Amino acid sequence: MRDLLSVLLAEGEAGRTTALATVVRTFDSAPRPPGAGMLVTEAGTVTGSVSGGCVEGAVFELGSQCIRDGVPVLARYGVSDDDAFAVGLTCGGTIDVFVEPVSRATFPELAALDTAIRAGQPIGVATIIEHPDPARIGAHLVVTAVSSSGSLGSTRADQAVADDALGLLAAGRSTTLTYGPEGERLDSGMSVFFAAFAPAPRLLVFGAIDFASALSRLGAFLGYRVTVCDARPVFATAARFPDAEKVIVAWPHDYYMDQIRTGGIDARSVVCVLTHDPKFDVPLLETVLRGPTVAYIGAMGSRRTHDDRVRRLRDAGISEDHLAALRSPVGLDLGARTPEETAVSIAAEFISEAWGGSNLPLRLLRERIHHDDVPPLALDATGRR
Repeated sequence: MRDLLSVLLAEGEAGRTTALATVVRTFDSAPRPPGAGMLVTEAGTVTGSVSGGCVEGAVFELGSQCIRDGVPVLARYGVSDDDAFAVGLTCGGTIDVFVEPVSRATFPELAALDTAIRAGQPIGVATIIEHPDPARIGAHLVVTAVSSSGSLGSTRADQAVADDALGLLAAGRSTTLTYGPEGERLDSGMSVFFAAFAPAPRLLVFGAIDFASALSRLGAFLGYRVTVCDARPVFATAARFPDAEKVIVAWPHDYYMDQIRTGGIDARSVVCVLTHDPKFDVPLLETVLRGPTVAYIGAMGSRRTHDDRVRRLRDAGISEDHLAALRSPVGLDLGARTPEETAVSIAAEFISEAWGGSNLPLRLLRERIHHDDVPPLALDATGRR
């Protein structure tokens, strides 16, 4: 919904109602993840997508009806592959789509939600999509790390959902939760879709080289907030890295330690060390490997460089458990030659790490193409897995 907010706000300011369709559950080879959204306006315009084109026509009709009668609807779309030209998903998957009327009256917290997202503040929206009392379907609870607003219809439900939402918000994960009708810890009665709007994850690239330039471009394209850091001011310039959110001139390990102290590193952060120079690499990797758990740690270099680097890290006291988190030499074996091809190789590996990919050609596999959401990392008291 992040990319649909401007339309929702504009329509609301004009006093009009918009139908918001959101993917709230997926099964098998669903083409879009939970949280994907589509808008239908009173004028009949469409923004966004819930299936990449398979069922948009049917969802448009539901949205138009929703605008007319003001009644939210939970619809399921799915079709077998041998019946793929019927109204449904040509990929054979199944999706649940929740369609609701959105206006200033039905969602007064919308403007505050937009403000928080633009400011980069983690925020999420819990919406009742199933309940025995039809009047409560479509109720919203907006949750931040420190407060909540709106209501799902009872104090108990608000408290239960807000408690569970905090973990999902920290992980940036959207999913459907199930409770009893008043928020009881039961498996049926009330279904709530929680949409998390955490700031985009970070990609920290160390080493202001050509490979870093290509990786920063690709990282920004993938939706990461990219930081490039190098101790050499002649190379670490904004002109050389126009796609990076920040270009930092500092010793890499000093900058990374500062980011730990200020809360700039979290479990979704990706760290790529491209300097392949031990005076930079080793102090930085010591800091990264001993620090909070991140999504990915990769280091560039030849196998000889890797062996020398690991020896130095062992000499510095880095344990084998910590070294197991290091992906080096960085990237997947694509036969990459150019900086751009190498960037694809690196990005392919950290995407695979994030979603539990096998790194095998899809044509050799028989299981579903789209993996289930990876659950939030289980961390111990030190912040490690």
